[in-house]
Amino acid sequence: MNKKKIIPVILTLVAWFIMFYVYLPPINIKSNEFWQFMVIAVVVALILNMWSVLKGITFKKNDEYSENNHKPKKFKIAFGLVGLIVIVYIAGNILSSPIIRASSYSELLNVSDGNFEEDIDEINYSKIPILDKDSAAILAERKMGSMVDMVSQYEVSDYYSQINYNQKPVRVTPLEYASEIKWLTNRKTGIPAYIRIDMTTQDVELVKLDEGIKYSPSEHFGRDLMRYIRFRYPTAMFRGMNFEINDNGTPYWICPVIDHTIGLFGGTDVKGAVLVNAVNGEHQYYDIKDVPQWIDKVYDAELLIEQYDYYGKLRNGFINSVFGQRDCLRTTEGYNYMALDDDVWVYTGVTSVSGDLSNVGFVLMNQRTKETKYYQISGAEEFSAMSSAEGQVQHLGYKATFPLLLNVAGEPTYFLALKDGA
Repeated sequence: MNKKKIIPVILTLVAWFIMFYVYLPPINIKSNEFWQFMVIAVVVALILNMWSVLKGITFKKNDEYSENNHKPKKFKIAFGLVGLIVIVYIAGNILSSPIIRASSYSELLNVSDGNFEEDIDEINYSKIPILDKDSAAILAERKMGSMVDMVSQYEVSDYYSQINYNQKPVRVTPLEYASEIKWLTNRKTGIPAYIRIDMTTQDVELVKLDEGIKYSPSEHFGRDLMRYIRFRYPTAMFRGMNFEINDNGTPYWICPVIDHTIGLFGGTDVKGAVLVNAVNGEHQYYDIKDVPQWIDKVYDAELLIEQYDYYGKLRNGFINSVFGQRDCLRTTEGYNYMALDDDVWVYTGVTSVSGDLSNVGFVLMNQRTKETKYYQISGAEEFSAMSSAEGQVQHLGYKATFPLLLNVAGEPTYFLALKDGA
């Protein structure tokens, strides 16, 4: 092959590898990121090869290129390929939309009726989680500030996960390198600890590890968590990553793997998870039905709430959800977590789509199995209850956390923590 022809090909392949290494799209036709990457890849290839194409074009006096010159066809092929990708992408989104597939969207979540008194035990006040994520973050930062041997090298990450640990609700978060320089000087030993916060007692513990965390989002190159799992699971579509610890306190990253179950891009659902040992990098994929019991979060709250909203609004078709809105329900704006049977459940209220200040019931959604129970219990909408609680102590300026629904003497009762400025 002519040297002048092979150089653009090599440059294109190198550019594609660098792009993939940086952006890490899944090689999966159901991924929006994949199609966007393909368009950019074709455009980059066209730019890098343009000079060689233009060099071979000869013109007649009337400024038309000669008929025996076939190199302009490369332009037509490249632009045609970009156009085809865009058409398929747009068509896939339209054919996967709730407008056309309302019935399929409403069936993403199986909802059963629950019995409040049977499903939710009467409250044990020693197990009520009184801290929310923001309060836990403040406590973690204070704890980190007291560790003079680590505070200059590491920071507390934003990966706060609420889990059940030894039958207690806790939040866990790893440390992360304070800067690229700190990463360079400490990467050999890794991140030495994670923070565990008891949500009931507000006790904060810095758990030091015998061997440091070497795989995390704060790493770089091959030990960057997303890059590490992408090169081992190139077709998997990951939806975030959760930091958890097993019953022995060993840190893991839980990386949910999703699928689009409606058309090409619609009906996002979790089909499994990749577990990565944060210390040694051991990894394994589990189908959703086989995910170990100690894992608390595979389905994130936002996905579960999105699926319930599809169920509540689209059961009688898309047209009804927009105009008649007969029997249309939606979740309230906030949510919280409840610990039941060694699992973490998302709690949120259910109200009418008209958005009044009362709830018609509430739902609990299991973050490991997606089991969903609806409880038809009328009451005040959560933000209305929060305003009422703040009004009781308005002279102190306290702010209420999003409430938990508890069983107090057989009655569904809101529990809210009040926070001051600190």
